[in-house]
Amino acid sequence: MRFNPKADISGGRVSDAGRGGGGGGGMRIPLPGGTRAGGGIGGILIIILFVVLTQCVGGGLPSPGGDSQPQGQPEGIDSGDQRYANCRTGADAQDDPDCARKAVALSLEQYWAETLPDQGDTQFAPSTINTFAGGVNTGCGQATSQVGPFYCPADQQIYLDTSFFPEVLERELGGQGGDFVEPYVLAHEYGHHIQNLMGTMGQVRTQQGPESDAVRLELQADCYAGMWTRHAEDSELITLDEGDIAEALDSAKAVGDDRIQQRSGQGVNPDGWTHGSSEQRQAWFSRGYEEGSLEACDTFSASSL
Repeated sequence: MRFNPKADISGGRVSDAGRGGGGGGGMRIPLPGGTRAGGGIGGILIIILFVVLTQCVGGGLPSPGGDSQPQGQPEGIDSGDQRYANCRTGADAQDDPDCARKAVALSLEQYWAETLPDQGDTQFAPSTINTFAGGVNTGCGQATSQVGPFYCPADQQIYLDTSFFPEVLERELGGQGGDFVEPYVLAHEYGHHIQNLMGTMGQVRTQQGPESDAVRLELQADCYAGMWTRHAEDSELITLDEGDIAEALDSAKAVGDDRIQQRSGQGVNPDGWTHGSSEQRQAWFSRGYEEGSLEACDTFSASSL
């Protein structure tokens, strides 16, 4: 992944909360190697998409059909932080992973600001990507780095502890890593933001199983990530190659429910799936990438996943 060195990335919406406290609600479930994650809908195991999201969905989050504006900056987020202060151009993004994150945030916002009203007939409101370490207070409650990256519908923010990628996704879940892994995850989380704006989260009724609504929600977010990836590939800001696409597909494979169950040593049980199998996740990311439309990503109308 490369960035146009002359591009202005100053508009990317990112913020940093620094190091916060521990704590965090929800049930804790051991993962392979001793890592722990939080519980989502009904206490279901969540790895990359994520506890707080599904808690809010299960808790009856009001539909965003009304006021779609975020409810202010979450507690613990310093709007005047300096972590991203020097991220101004694509050249900065090429040399600094923080600046690369800012450039990805800008690309995601620009893409959905155009695509959502055009294809979804829905007003767009941007999300902010918040980095933190240790713990953070959000509109969905307190969370720790143990829950992995997540989207909180209540404040319409994305939260990310960047240590998740080397420590969990690669070491514990066996992902190969690479510089496009984080953009794939951020694009997936931004996909949840789009679902929130469109009111799709209100369609979730069944919470476990390979054809459940919870799985359909997650696969749709993967599909939306594929849509953005195709756009990014052809944009003036980002240049991708086949290796980047392979990294995204490998990450989707690593966080498949069947893959996680296998690595836990407990055997594969499709009835417990909440995010979809590795094959499902790769297939829906690829579908978004190849077809590039909200209609193609309508997992809730699909007869089979």
